[in-house]
Amino acid sequence: MLVPSHLLGELWTVSSPFSQEDGPQPPKVLKAPVEIVANLRQLQQANDPLTITFHERNQRFQSYVIEVDRDKNLLILDELMPSDGERYLTNGETFNVEAFHDGVRVAWQCEQSVRIAEHQGARCYFSAMPPEITYHQRRSAFRAPLKQNESIKIELAGAKLRSALPGELLDISATGCKLRLPGSLGSNLQAGQVYERFTVKFPFGAMTTALEVRHVLFDEAVDSTFIGARFHRISGQEQRLVERFVYQLQREARRIDGDGFF
Repeated sequence: MLVPSHLLGELWTVSSPFSQEDGPQPPKVLKAPVEIVANLRQLQQANDPLTITFHERNQRFQSYVIEVDRDKNLLILDELMPSDGERYLTNGETFNVEAFHDGVRVAWQCEQSVRIAEHQGARCYFSAMPPEITYHQRRSAFRAPLKQNESIKIELAGAKLRSALPGELLDISATGCKLRLPGSLGSNLQAGQVYERFTVKFPFGAMTTALEVRHVLFDEAVDSTFIGARFHRISGQEQRLVERFVYQLQREARRIDGDGFF
């Protein structure tokens, strides 16, 4: 996930993701160098493609972030594909850059001339760091997936169910989760229904809250029912437990990716 402005600081102080309102976030313009660098480095580490368009031209070109050097205020971009777009750079034409990562749109404009050169033996373009970037978090909340070898057991129960249904957690966010339950449960579970006792066994302890089922899908190939759900009237205590687990998953993902925002 790319890093929104309210999650960044020079000492990486993280505010609660649960302060976000439900629903996609409006676009933000980030101007702090630490925020700009962090998001550009995320694009670099994930090798996310950049779409480049020149003003008053219809053709679209692709590139990648090769290097982000905060000390030198330098951004290095990969060679344009198709390569004939390089003539527009030679002409000094301004261009727009757009990229997507985990549901987040990051965009900026390059109004200064870029220098065509080589970096580690490959053709590339040296550009000044953008003074600002547009950050648009389109999802309501970051959804943290669990690794395949990490099994978190869950149980769904309530007045509408004859017996508790066991399963496992597939991913989790501030507002809800995705579950996998064995067998075909389409006749037992109903979209829009609230089940009073959803228990998830986090590594540091169990949490129980009400859950509203939003989507139910049976996959015959794996003989499992997949559920998309939202937490229903979750209490502050349970919310903090979810927050703790989501943050652990985010921190582990950053460690695996290289733990290098700065």
